[in-house]
Formats: sequence, C-alpha cells, structure tokens
Amino acid sequence: MLHNINWDVYPDWVRFLNRETRPENTDNASTRRQKHVHEFVGSTRLEDGSPVHNHRFAGVTGQAIPIHGGSHKHRIIVSTDFFNNHFHEIEDCTGPAIDVGNGRHVHFVKGRTTVNDGHSHSYQFATLIENPIAFRD
Repeated sequence: MLHNINWDVYPDWVRFLNRETRPENTDNASTRRQKHVHEFVGSTRLEDGSPVHNHRFAGVTGQAIPIHGGSHKHRIIVSTDFFNNHFHEIEDCTGPAIDVGNGRHVHFVKGRTTVNDGHSHSYQFATLIENPIAFRD
C-alpha cells in the first residue's frame, strides 16, 4: 500500500503515470515548472450506425509542451460519454496557440476517436482560454 491507500480497490481503467516520465516533464529539473492548461468541451460528429449518434466529451489538457517557432501545444486524453453500450477514446495534441487578444489564447484540435462498436467518430473543437479568472494588474 502506497500512502496507506489500498490500490486494489481501484478499477482497472484507472491509470497512474509517474510524473517524472510524463512528456511535459522530461526536460531538466531546473526548467521544470507548471505553465498552464486549458479546459475543453465538445461532441463528436454524427456518424452512420445503428442508431445514428454522437458522443460528448470534456476535460482538461496536459501542461504546455514547447514546439518549434516559440509556440506550444497540449496533450489531450479523454473518453467520450457512454452511449448505446459503447464509448470512444480521444488521444491527440492540440495545434499551436491562437491569439484571441488581451494576452489570451486558445488551441484548435481535429481528429478521429478510437474504433469501438465497429465505428469511429470525427471531432473538431477549440479549447477554452487559459486561466479564465486570472486577475491582471
């Protein structure tokens, strides 16, 4: 038992990652610091199937990951809602930051879910702004 927690009671789908090996923490210790994250909410596109349906999803991105050109991206891992006895997973990275004024930005994401129940869904959405209630001097 770690920290007096009986880990045997957690379901198999709970995944714990070593913080030191996460992609956003692989740089050296002197530059490792929390930057920011974004909330997101969306739904997949309607897809043919039995019945025609879509799925909803929501979550928070991973920390900022620097990319070429001075911008950054964020990793997204989330499951959709459970509908008609199945769900889908989304594992993707956002595009670079898109300035929306006042020193704020969003990110665009476009892709496809995992295949489940014989089909997948496409999705596209923009994250919400970072630090939505940050006070500025």
